[in-house]
Amino acid sequence: MMHGIVNQNGEATIRLVVGNGNGQRQMIDAVIDTGFTGFLTLPLTVITNLNLQLYSREDGTLGDGSVCIFDVYRGFVIWDGEWKRIDVNAAETVPLVGMSLLYGYRMQLDAIEGGTVTIQSLSSLN
Repeated sequence: MMHGIVNQNGEATIRLVVGNGNGQRQMIDAVIDTGFTGFLTLPLTVITNLNLQLYSREDGTLGDGSVCIFDVYRGFVIWDGEWKRIDVNAAETVPLVGMSLLYGYRMQLDAIEGGTVTIQSLSSLN
């Protein structure tokens, strides 16, 4: 089970450790974005600091309907206590956790500033 908080902007957030395959790691605070279908976005400065490797480009539709091309990198994240290999989209915004990372999990939150965010594996609920 993972825990986060609702920030002063009313956004559900979670703290994550991201890294590369060579042991470089960095802690980030990410906003949970249920409209983002990918795994994780990171600013290029974090991607560069972690020396993540570019492996593809993909089209993405933004919330305003415009289409952008994103560079996609291979990265790792500690998710539910385990290292998980993920795709990381470069985006000059706050880090975002998307639905691909949340897939197979239940998220509950108290929608007030400082409210708790709980993310729990659906398989642990059986």
